[in-house]
Amino acid sequence: MPPRITPLWTLRVAAALLTVTVAAGCEIPAENGSGSGSDSTGGTATTSDPAEARRKLDALKVVTKTGSMRGYSRAKFPHWNSTGSNCDIRDTVLKRDGTKVKVSGCNVVAGTWVSVYDGDKITDPSKVDIDHVVPLANAWRSGAAAWTTDQREEFANDLDDPQLVAVSAASNRSKGDQDPSTWKPEQTGSWCQYAQDWIVVKSRWKLTVTTEEKAELKKMLEKCR
Repeated sequence: MPPRITPLWTLRVAAALLTVTVAAGCEIPAENGSGSGSDSTGGTATTSDPAEARRKLDALKVVTKTGSMRGYSRAKFPHWNSTGSNCDIRDTVLKRDGTKVKVSGCNVVAGTWVSVYDGDKITDPSKVDIDHVVPLANAWRSGAAAWTTDQREEFANDLDDPQLVAVSAASNRSKGDQDPSTWKPEQTGSWCQYAQDWIVVKSRWKLTVTTEEKAELKKMLEKCR
């Protein structure tokens, strides 16, 4: 059975919007995000307990091969959800992960983002991609095909878990829908956190991992100090 998910992300969105200054072009403080160049891949939602990540990884269901892509469509994972006043989840992540962020209303119009995947520094918000740490297609193959559209929508807009991160377009395109057995961030210093975040998301949403995926995640966790 797919997990029964309570839409807790809406509470975090509401809290984030309270920090937004309405004046056009006004700068807002970073919300403990990863724009400072830390190894965190999910801003305020990241984890930092390798031992717990190992326990969660061992508890995940392991399959010998990936599931079918039959019936998959990104449209079955509606995103980015509106957060009111012409703003959406993308704006929320940009504000969280950036530094010296400026907004017009609550739309992000300027700032600085450092992509934790490849170290690229980006100063144009339109050139920042919001990556799903566990890609939507990977989720489909590992259990989300059996979910309702509402559940897939919550997954695609999940701010409560380390699932959304602002990165460079190049790194996001390079990653595609690959899991850690075939793609890892160029920045090896981010492997520890990336593996933890991947595991947390798969554990939270009761998704499966392949044998190869689990093996690579274990290797990545060895980077944790």
